[in-house]
Amino acid sequence: MGKKSRVKTQKSGSGAMAVVSPKEMMNLIAELLQKCSSAAASAGKEWEEYIQIRGLVERIRKKQKGMSIVFEGSREDHFPELMSWAKENGASCECFTVANFGKEGYGLRKIFSSPLYSQDRILQAMGNVTLALHLLCERANPASFWLPYIRSLPQEYDIPLYYQQEDVQLLLGTQAVQDVLSQYKNTARQYAYFYKLVQTHPTASKLPLKDCFTFDDYRWAVSSVMTRQNQIPTEDGSRVTLALIPLWDMCNHTNGLITTGYNLEDDRCECVALQDYKENEQIYIFYGTRSNAEFVIHNGFFFQDDAHDRVKIKLGVSKSERLYAMKAEVLARAGIPASYVFALHCNEPPISAQLLAFLRVFCMTEDELKYYLLGDRAINKIFTLGNSEFPVSWENEIKLWTFLETRAALLLKTYKTTSEEDRSMLEKPDLSLHSRMAIQLRLAEKQILEKALACGRAKRLYFQKKLEEGASLPCYEESDIALLENTEADAKLPVILRKVEEGQEIQVDEDSPLLNGMKVVYGTNAEANGERDQDNNVSTDVNSALTYAMKPYSSSDSVRQGTPLEAFSSPALKMCSSNH
Repeated sequence: MGKKSRVKTQKSGSGAMAVVSPKEMMNLIAELLQKCSSAAASAGKEWEEYIQIRGLVERIRKKQKGMSIVFEGSREDHFPELMSWAKENGASCECFTVANFGKEGYGLRKIFSSPLYSQDRILQAMGNVTLALHLLCERANPASFWLPYIRSLPQEYDIPLYYQQEDVQLLLGTQAVQDVLSQYKNTARQYAYFYKLVQTHPTASKLPLKDCFTFDDYRWAVSSVMTRQNQIPTEDGSRVTLALIPLWDMCNHTNGLITTGYNLEDDRCECVALQDYKENEQIYIFYGTRSNAEFVIHNGFFFQDDAHDRVKIKLGVSKSERLYAMKAEVLARAGIPASYVFALHCNEPPISAQLLAFLRVFCMTEDELKYYLLGDRAINKIFTLGNSEFPVSWENEIKLWTFLETRAALLLKTYKTTSEEDRSMLEKPDLSLHSRMAIQLRLAEKQILEKALACGRAKRLYFQKKLEEGASLPCYEESDIALLENTEADAKLPVILRKVEEGQEIQVDEDSPLLNGMKVVYGTNAEANGERDQDNNVSTDVNSALTYAMKPYSSSDSVRQGTPLEAFSSPALKMCSSNH
């Protein structure tokens, strides 16, 4: 295990390794870093910037051809070693095996029984990047404890970082394209930054990356972390750290509930079955309430039956508007920002209670605003803004649904194809996987917008009829005021407490034991290519080894719903000190 003979260096097309002078490479890297660090491109120029960045990256990749580490054999060849390694180190694997599930890829099938870190602010702020670099260091170490796990990881991923340019182009005009382009730019900038750091920092000479650190290496590492990372508590439970959890991270996603937690006493991830599993059935977990844009960009797949799919929509009250101060004050009392990225949902109704409240305030007249600011019991009235049963006025309802209808129609016009054209393209048998996912995501966005448009039209006509009939507005008893909730929506929490739209990043109570699918335990979803700061309390030591603690359950011939999956009491590659 971990023998050098099983690791080879890629060869170029001519059979020899690519030769490039350090000075030439450093010049290209400097050009890439400068390009990626420039001010954000102006509206409409993002694609042009992407082409330029990609061109530089491809030049670098061409010159680095043959320099990356590639393990001999296929990924499947390493699974037996992975299973043996896991068993030797305490994992109980009697009730499952790794299997190929066709289009879904590999999964688990039920069967019978540094000093550099302390000196670099980027590494300190971005634990996900630190974990990615740590993963590369472990991969380059032939004696690494984690090599059986690392060898079993995919050599390439299906996130947009691996898309061909023409595949990315299919996403132009979508709501997701900005995140896709930013993902590529961020990754390119990070690579250029760390390449220079590894080559020039005094303490970096001890890292195994100095002589071989290609863009493809870094892309692979951040993709591995992005698709597999979790936040887990440290041993004393006072902080969180990022981790990769072998075997458990091979579970594929399905609809359901989060059934994984972390046992602080035994220092292990524990998962219970979503349902009853019979022999040869695939074992699934629920990744969380993610949109298909999140699945495609950060996980590398499109989930056809995503009950939580949504499209981002940025709305705000203009500061130049005469009534801005009044509207901002009403929104503030309801705990809603005057400018925010909301979401249109795939289910009914397409807007949340929070968005309904925002649109009602957005469309209020001066008199209506005064009523909610200065009228009798004005504070109490705030709590009805997100409740669909208590309109502000018939005119207000007509305005807000007309606005939604118009906005959805305008967003649909930004796409370069129609839904019918997308469906026709998806019928082509020779369509590549990445092209298919891009078109599926594009079509899903349109379907959500089309549903929002139809809902807006129907609601507008309904309230126009109410106005024409002279119907009275519904009355309410103060003792029965519904806290800013949309009674037609599935979410029933007070909007005043719902600081963010469902699907946005939400800080989870640190007492909660739940892991969010394969991404989150305590806190926000941490993206490997993102630019956001991590919690300063997260322990991130790039030179650390890894800890594990396992106490397997007894195995059985079948897995019942709610019973522990023994496999998931497994070691975790994480950023904390250890003896391994």
